[in-house]
Amino acid sequence: MSDFDEIQELLRKRADSNARIKLIPYDGSPEIKEQSGGKYLYMRKRIAGRLTSTYIDVYSEELYQLLLRNAKELRELKKNIRHIDKRLAELGYSSSVLDSRILMNLDFARANMKANIYDQAVLEGVATSFPQTEDIINNGTVNGMTASDIQKILNLKHAWEFILDTDVIQAKSDYYLLCHIARLVNEGFFQDGGRIRGVPVSIGGSSYKPPIPIESIVKERIQEILDNATSPIDAAINLCMYCMKTQVFLDGNKRASVIFANHYLIAHGQGFLVIPEQHVPAFKKMLVAYYEGEDIEVISTFLKEKCWQTF
Repeated sequence: MSDFDEIQELLRKRADSNARIKLIPYDGSPEIKEQSGGKYLYMRKRIAGRLTSTYIDVYSEELYQLLLRNAKELRELKKNIRHIDKRLAELGYSSSVLDSRILMNLDFARANMKANIYDQAVLEGVATSFPQTEDIINNGTVNGMTASDIQKILNLKHAWEFILDTDVIQAKSDYYLLCHIARLVNEGFFQDGGRIRGVPVSIGGSSYKPPIPIESIVKERIQEILDNATSPIDAAINLCMYCMKTQVFLDGNKRASVIFANHYLIAHGQGFLVIPEQHVPAFKKMLVAYYEGEDIEVISTFLKEKCWQTF
């Protein structure tokens, strides 16, 4: 592996670790306090040299064990980041200063992340409301939803946090980044959700049967789209539509494709692209028509007019 390739891989791992840290709701070490005959759980943490203790909930063994696991995972993630930073320094890496427009775009995307995740969940048929989605993003759990739907929303948060990392946004929007995004959105559903599909699939509601993808061709086609783009939004839409139609992975293709396209768009300071809830039915109809041979300009025009948010 060349130094450049190793640096790119280390940056991906660091961003992934940082995204995972943001999924852990509590930071610190769990402790049990007894008060008035009851037992209560707190998180103990040192801030600016001062030891603080934050109330969590009434004691239960299940919650206590969860807090212990979270604390252990957090320590391991921070340790991994320290090792990565050390190796990056050895390789002579230093972060580039991002253009002010891209920094603004990152803030714009972060400010709208909850709404974007909700819209993506609706596109995937997840039975959720915006308040439920917000609770899951903030707290990692919510009542009245299946574990599978909760996991999909958490995975979307993880993938968005990953691409909005200041190092990752400087990485190339290539096949390897797409595969990593797919692994994140499929986490908990497939052992290797970022592996290229090797079996036939069908698409519900469509007669289109996507051929089994070939890695070298997918890589070449992604590069062709980037090389031939007339504008960042056209490149982002073409990347998104190509990856959806190709069905590169066994599952999560719409989720991975949208986030992959947004990595490219945000990296060029051109806003973000997400299908709003009210336009999901129309988009799905256009998507089927595109799968079955309709010119991409039809759905591209729709996406530019209804789904592209700029600032």
